[in-house]
Amino acid sequence: MRTRPALVPLTAFVLAAVTGCHSLGPGTIARDRYDYSGSISESWKRQMLLNIVKLRYLDPPIFVDVGQIVAGYTLETGLSAGASLPGEGNSTVTLGGSAKYTDRPTITYVPLTGNKFVKSLMTPLSPEVVFSTIQSGYPADGVLFAAVASINGLRNQETSIAGVSPPDPEFLRVLTLLRSIQRSGAVALRVRQDSDKQRTVLLTLRTRNLASGDTEETAELRRLLRLDPEAREFNLVVGATASTNTEIAVVTRSLLHQLQTLASQVEVPAEDLTHGAATPGWESVPAGPENSRQIEIRSSKAKPDHTSVAIAYRDHWFWIDDYDLKSKRVFAFMMMLFTLADTGEKENLPLITIPAQ
Repeated sequence: MRTRPALVPLTAFVLAAVTGCHSLGPGTIARDRYDYSGSISESWKRQMLLNIVKLRYLDPPIFVDVGQIVAGYTLETGLSAGASLPGEGNSTVTLGGSAKYTDRPTITYVPLTGNKFVKSLMTPLSPEVVFSTIQSGYPADGVLFAAVASINGLRNQETSIAGVSPPDPEFLRVLTLLRSIQRSGAVALRVRQDSDKQRTVLLTLRTRNLASGDTEETAELRRLLRLDPEAREFNLVVGATASTNTEIAVVTRSLLHQLQTLASQVEVPAEDLTHGAATPGWESVPAGPENSRQIEIRSSKAKPDHTSVAIAYRDHWFWIDDYDLKSKRVFAFMMMLFTLADTGEKENLPLITIPAQ
């Protein structure tokens, strides 16, 4: 018996197709990390914006974290061959191949509840965290305006169900001075530890080798905060007022407090304000230099274009304009603060696991 020559190339082709597959693992890493990272980032932004808008309507915020992603891939291949010899002169050869590909990721969601909710959202940030953020390069005026309620008795703007109260003019001037001094490199933060391992956080104001303008601004800052004009180091403490002229007493805000402040600046439909569905906010504040707005969150009935982040809520769209760099910076800073506040041990929380097929 002779095998038909035409069957030899076909046999080689099928064998190469079935047995020539490479491992899936290495090839999926670059794609999966990019895709999952983008999806998590976008969902995190939308969740943050949704909770800010909900607070304007006095709806409770709900946060759900992506706890774990397990991506599983399988590839099964098979080859079958057979021959039939009915008689002399003719022969029949059959070849077959099979392949099965499965992509089955498992995503675990962790609701933010209980003790973790209290620690993450309702506990005020430590002054050390706030000023460390400034030292890392974030603008001092933006950080303090968002995260601090008062400095040495000078009060920031406050938000309540009744509306928005303006900040002390001296508070805004302190922020402007700190931002200018920050650019000159004259302000720094350091931690001192004594023999009993007690930590003391110190804010340093450099007085030597400064330009004349920086020297004048540093002197004005000391006067507004009622600080010792000759001291270079000041203890950073938690409190409404300082007990000595070498202390900087700071009352910081919790993340929930900061979210409520941003919520007051959400643009809401006029009918929601008229009917009392939304709390009074920025639209009730008279225009003026003492009333500084942090962020612009716009709203419309139709889906907007050119957005950095957008969500649908109560038959309206709420969004941040992609060309509004100031609002995007404040929003990104707010998300970064969530990572700074996420401290402590993980708890055994209820899990929602959704197999995605």
